[in-house]
Amino acid sequence: MSENKKVTAAIAAVIDYIEEEEAAMLLQPPMPGMPLADVRGPDAAFKPWSMNGRQMQMQIRNLMQLRAFQRKLGV
Repeated sequence: MSENKKVTAAIAAVIDYIEEEEAAMLLQPPMPGMPLADVRGPDAAFKPWSMNGRQMQMQIRNLMQLRAFQRKLGV
């Protein structure tokens, strides 16, 4: 039971930390050159070209990791 309390306390501490970080970020002034948040909502900010670019980057990274892993095995 003591271990369960430790896990619960650790999870609560992490959640509190994340909430404090989010609150601190909202209080900071925006950096110059950074775009402001879109007030129209997340659906209005959907950009298929940027999503495709991110997917391609992830796919290339995955292929490079597989290639490096095969080299380590000597295949």
